[in-house]
Amino acid sequence: MSKAQLVAMARKDLEYGRNGMQDQADSIHKVPIENYYDQARWEGEKEKIFRRMPLMLATTAELKEVGDYKAMEAAGVQVIITRTRGGGIKAFVNMCSHRGARLVDEGCGTAHRFSCPYHAWTYNPDGDLVAIYSADEFGDINKQDYGLTELPSLEKAGLIWVTLDPKSTLDISLFLSGYDSLLAQFGFDNWHYAKNQRVEGPNWKVAYDGYLDYYHLPILHRETFGTEIGNKANYYSWGPHTHMGRPDASYEEFENLPDEEWPTSRLVAGVWTIFPHISIASFAGGGRSVMISQLFPGATPETSYTNQIFLMEKAPDTDALKKDAKQQFEFLKYVVQEEDYATGIALQKNLNAGVRDHVLFGKNEGGGQRFHQWVDALLETSDEDLPKLFETG
Repeated sequence: MSKAQLVAMARKDLEYGRNGMQDQADSIHKVPIENYYDQARWEGEKEKIFRRMPLMLATTAELKEVGDYKAMEAAGVQVIITRTRGGGIKAFVNMCSHRGARLVDEGCGTAHRFSCPYHAWTYNPDGDLVAIYSADEFGDINKQDYGLTELPSLEKAGLIWVTLDPKSTLDISLFLSGYDSLLAQFGFDNWHYAKNQRVEGPNWKVAYDGYLDYYHLPILHRETFGTEIGNKANYYSWGPHTHMGRPDASYEEFENLPDEEWPTSRLVAGVWTIFPHISIASFAGGGRSVMISQLFPGATPETSYTNQIFLMEKAPDTDALKKDAKQQFEFLKYVVQEEDYATGIALQKNLNAGVRDHVLFGKNEGGGQRFHQWVDALLETSDEDLPKLFETG
């Protein structure tokens, strides 16, 4: 069924390509300019979106073996994700239950025990407290009461979601709105983890607006790759998550084939965004690969940072392929840092000046319109009403 959905989108892109048209929203949408810098709103976004919505924090490729872990900070919360003895995934606050010290530094690794660097309390990858340093002198406690604080998590389609609120009751599958079945067509479960690098940027929404926008490609990226794709996008949504296709007459070479014979690698091209902070873009240089842009609010409303996670369908096995992949990753960092985010940082200064009261999203920018509508809706929705919001989409 998921492949059939991909083919249906491709046939629509083919129709648009033949007719020289593109997907359009009903009207132009206005976003108040202070939404990009207001301190109270920004705090609300961190609390009601980043600490309440499931976040895609890791990939299966980063934690393939029992004992593998990934430690990182997300929206001010230090997180550790582990591959447990049973082969599943668990996520915890990266915090010792004794006095709150961080157990492990940020990064990926392998460990069958996590020993606190402060007082050597020790935990296993399932989060159990297994040893207390100088236990006789410390005093009597029930170890079962002092395991790591677990966070809701789900591994699907080779991707790992974590909710930063340990008390959250929002079903992660409900939040995904069936989008994970489309993402599963990539086959990320068996891909190779290549690299992770970081880029500093403007307000997280300024940065995310760019990921939902082909309109700027032939202009901002004219010296790099923008003229290859064009400025038209077609938007397909599942709840708050959006896939960006484009009018593409070249699909006509497959139009008489049965659905199962359409090449999946072509069908998953384009950009896949996972609300509120992920963009997945496909590339062919150095072997088939994707750049997963993992966006977080920075220390102030005017700042953000992005982890670029690179996955490859196959590990490069020759020096030439390794060199090509390295150049591809360096090129993409340059494009985002020196073109997208440099433009966004300068744009941010204009927004903060407050000389206008709104910005515009055209009828051709439906993905950005939908993104901001979801941000607004979540800021206004109580915890109790969250399931209803995702059920209605």
